[in-house]
Amino acid sequence: MRIAWFNWLPRHIDEYGYDDGLPRATIGTCAVLLTAALLGFTLHHNRPAAVTAAGLTAVVGIGWLAWH
Repeated sequence: MRIAWFNWLPRHIDEYGYDDGLPRATIGTCAVLLTAALLGFTLHHNRPAAVTAAGLTAVVGIGWLAWH
């Protein structure tokens, strides 16, 4: 699932910004949080790296949604 998700996300990243309405914004935010969680679970052997990568992914992803 992780590989499929990381392949799907770049193809659809422009479709779910905050300026596209509440339903799409909700889907976009959930997609960012799911990506952060999957990244954290992928790096679970190194806890500091997992927390840092997941947090950075969430912040950058939500920021990207807000500006695009």
